[in-house]
Order: sequence, then structure tokens, then C-alpha cells
Amino acid sequence: MASLECHRDSPSTMLGRIHFSAEPMETWKRHIIRQLKHRDKSQTKNFQDVMRSYISLLERTKQRALILGSMARPPPVTFTWDSLTAQASDHNNLVKDLEKTTGELAYQVLQLQQKIEIKDVVLEEQHASMCEVQTRLAQVESERGELWASVTQIREQNRSLKREYDTLLEQRSDKEKEYRQAREMGQEMVEDMIKNKQEAAMKMNNRNEKRVRAKEANLHKELERAARKTVDIDYGLASVPKLKITTSADTGVLEKCHTRVFRSASATSPRILSSLRDLFDRKKRRGNSVCCLEEDMYSPVGICLAARVPAVAKHSLDAHELSINAVRFSACTNLLATGGTDRVIKLWDITAGMLHHRGTLEGSNEGITSIEFDPTGTRILAASYDKSALFWKLDDCVPKFTLTGHSRKVTAAKFRCSQRQVVTGSADRTVKVWDLQRAACIQTIEVLSYCSDVVCSEYFIVSGHYDNKVRFWDSRAASCTQELPLQGKVTSLDMCPDHRQLLSCSRDDCLQVVDLRMSNARISFRADGFKCGCDSTKAIFSPDGSYLAAGSADGAVYIWNVHSGNLEKRLPDMHSSSINAVAWSLSGEFVVSVDKSRRAVLWSDI
Repeated sequence: MASLECHRDSPSTMLGRIHFSAEPMETWKRHIIRQLKHRDKSQTKNFQDVMRSYISLLERTKQRALILGSMARPPPVTFTWDSLTAQASDHNNLVKDLEKTTGELAYQVLQLQQKIEIKDVVLEEQHASMCEVQTRLAQVESERGELWASVTQIREQNRSLKREYDTLLEQRSDKEKEYRQAREMGQEMVEDMIKNKQEAAMKMNNRNEKRVRAKEANLHKELERAARKTVDIDYGLASVPKLKITTSADTGVLEKCHTRVFRSASATSPRILSSLRDLFDRKKRRGNSVCCLEEDMYSPVGICLAARVPAVAKHSLDAHELSINAVRFSACTNLLATGGTDRVIKLWDITAGMLHHRGTLEGSNEGITSIEFDPTGTRILAASYDKSALFWKLDDCVPKFTLTGHSRKVTAAKFRCSQRQVVTGSADRTVKVWDLQRAACIQTIEVLSYCSDVVCSEYFIVSGHYDNKVRFWDSRAASCTQELPLQGKVTSLDMCPDHRQLLSCSRDDCLQVVDLRMSNARISFRADGFKCGCDSTKAIFSPDGSYLAAGSADGAVYIWNVHSGNLEKRLPDMHSSSINAVAWSLSGEFVVSVDKSRRAVLWSDI
């Protein structure tokens, strides 16, 4: 509008209007500058791009001020209409440029304001997040203070516990010292007691031998005197008593019958009869003895004419609460005993092809490792993990006594032929001989290696070991007379009923039969699938000595023929775990197998 009015008015009027409209523009610039300066003071650091725009705007403003200054003080020249018209045209062009510049600046101001608003929003968000962080920091500081207080308290408690621990260590060292002293004293007392018992046993044995020799000498003298006397020949031969003199030999009994004709019946001296009666009379128990000669001399001897090879499983059950380690038949009946890790021995009767629980023998502090019946079938001997062997009578569930003296678990316990002595083998590398009359150890043999099993006769002991050897010991001299090397750890030993063959089972999955008359003659028995399941797998002879039986890790029972050396039978499918032991009844009719999963299986041929 102002440019259009300049064409109609005079030049002086036009100049006055132009000068009048410049003042509001100067006021607007100053206002903008003040706002920018204020904004510059508050947000210089956060709005560098705004500062650059402001500097550019300031430069343009200075240019405009210079232009307006030059127009406000024109030089005193003489105006003509053409000059005025030219000046008006230039002025209009200049005004248009200024308006365009002003619009651009206003647009830039709006953009800057929008950016400022955006920055304000960002600042507010940052301020809010900073407040949250400060709040969280205050909470963390509070938690840190609480944790530090807890740490301080725990440190104090640890110091007090450390003091108590040091005190307990001192007390423990004192107690250990006292325990060592007491243990040394106890060992000395035990050694003294064993020595005294050995001396007493030797003295008793010497007295008994002297007494027996004296009685034999008296009997011999009486028989010689009686033989020198004569009797009346008229006396009937039917009334002549026959004297039977029995002497023990290596393979049998020699009986002699005296049939000499006597002259007179009165010549038979009563002293001879009394001597015979004294010699062969039964001895009575003395003191606290648990064995007597009555039991030893009149024990039944079972004989199996022919064992039958089992073919079918008649009965199976979970016989114990834990793994079953040992099983054994009585030497007289079909009474069965099983022992396991649950620390008890269970007795079973076989009736109608089934196992019926008869009773339980308790008293062991740890698991049972082996079981043995005496020849009378009335007493049981068991070895235990609690470093002892236990002795029961079947009419009492409590042990009659316990044989203690080994320093590690007892792996085997066997009766000797006399039944008044017991032999035990242990992991402590010793074999001990015990007197049952006094429940005392009378001999200790150092066997050089972990003993896994023992068998014995009257004068020798055979032991199997983890160093892959079977050793023969002379119990009278406590010396090793022979060693048989094998290819694996010996897990068990068994003696043939006629005591002519020895069976060994070893970890090389092989059974070997050794002829004791020719110790170098061996027969090995193997089978596809047979594998020893543990270091205590037990193999046995049949009661007639014709077969071997052993359990395998695959849960099957393997039976070999001794004479042919072939596998006779394999009994699978009844066990779900490794078989630890098997037992064959004296009648030859039944076989029982036991495994690690508590199961006992009764096998028969029909």
C-alpha cells in the first residue's frame, strides 16, 4: 500500500512517510534482538543451531540498518521529477526486498521457535528421567547403607565364629591327642590280652595233648596185658566182645576186629573197658564255651548222589530291603539263609516250590558279606562290613558272640573241619584263626594283599586276593606254601565236596578248577555273555561236584559241566541286575540266585 501511494503524492510527502514507517520496524528489531539475547543467555549451550541462525539474522539486520541510514540522510540534491520517480522506484524495490527479507526472517523465527519447543520437551523429558534416576539413586544409597550395616554385622558374627572355631580346633587337637593315647593304650591292652590268650591256648592244647597221649599210652599197656592173658576155650564165641579200634587215615577209616579165643571170661579186665570208655566218652562243656565235642563228634554228614540241573524258575521275590550279597543252604536240610546290605540275615524254608520266610537274625552293624552254616545245620557264621564276624545259633535271633579284631571289613568267614575254629579273611590283608570255645583270635596270618575269600581244611587255608593270586597257607607254620597266578582279581573260592578240587572265580570273567592233587592241572570255564558283575561275585560247586554255577552281570545264571567243560545251562530273564551269589541245595534239587536289586529266585529242574 505504501508503494502505491508514493506514485500519487509529492516526493517530499513520500520521503516523510518512508521515514515515519521506519520507526516501528526499528522497534520490532530491537524487540527481536532483546528476545534473542534473553534466549541466548538461558540456552546458549543447548541451542547452538539457534545461535548460528541468530548471527545470520543479525548480519542481515545490520545490512538493513546501513541501507535505512543511507536513506534517512540523503544528500542535499536537487530533486527533479525523473529523479524522484527513479528514487521512488528504487525505494519500492528496496521495500519489497526488505519485506521479503522480513518474511524470511519471520519464517526462520517460527522454525526456531518450533525447535525451541522441541528442545523444551526434550529438556522436560530429560529432567523427568533425571528426577527418576535421582530417586533411584537415593533408594540405592539407602539399600547400600542397609547392606553395609548387614556386612558389618556379618563380619562381627564371622569374627565371633572364628574365635569359636579356633577354640573348637584347640579342643579337637586336645581330644585327638587324648584319643591317640587311649588308642595306643587300647592296642597295647588288646595285644597283651591276645598274647595272654594265645599263651593260655597253647598251654591248654599242650595239656590236652599230654592227657590224650597219656590215655593212649595207658590203653596200649592195658591192651598188651590183656593180649598176654589167656582165657578158657570152652567159653562161647558168641559171648566174646569184639573190640573195634578206629584210626584216622588220609583217605578213610581202618577198622580191626579182635577175634582171638579167650580161655576165661574172667580174664577180661574191667580196667580195659574203663579206659576205652574214658577215651571215647563225650566231653562236657567247660566255662563259657559255646562249642562242645558232643556236637563235633556226632554231626550228620549229608551226601548228594546226583545234582539236577535247574531249568525253570519256581518262585521269585524281593527278599531284602537292599542289595543281597550272600546266600547259603544248610548242610543238612533245605533251610536257606540270605544276607544283604540291610544288615540282617533272613532264613527261608522251601515248601511246595516256594520260599517261605522263617525268621530273621539281627545284630550286625553293617551289611553282610558272606554266610556259612556249620555241618550240623544249627549254627550260622557271617562276615560283615563292620570289621567283625558274627556267630548265631538258629534258636536265637541275637548273635551268640562277635569276633572282632580286623581293621577293615571282613569279606569271608568259614568253619574249619573241627568246627571249634573259624577262619576269617579281611580287606586289611590278614587271615585270622579264631577259637570258638573262647571267642578269641589264636593266629593271624599276613597275606600280602586284599583278601576276597577263604576256604580251609584241617591244616591248610586257601585265600583269594585282589593281586590276581590264590595262596595256600600252612596254618601250623603260618607260611605260604604255594601261589597260583590268575588273570584278574579273585572274587570267590569254593572247595569241591570231596576236597580234591578248588574253584576260583576272577574278574577276567573266567572260572578255573584246580586239581589239588596236581596243582598245575587247571580247567578254565568261560561262556559268551558271562561277565562278573562285581568284585565279590560268588561261584560254587554243585553238591555232587559235577557242575559249576555262577551269576553274571547280565542277570543270568550260568551252569557248566565239570567233566566235559561245556556250558550246560543258561537261566535268563528273572533278574534285572547283576547276580551277586548262587547256592545249590544239598539234595541237588534247588538252586537259589540273589542280585543287587533285592531279588531272590528259586530254580528247579521241574
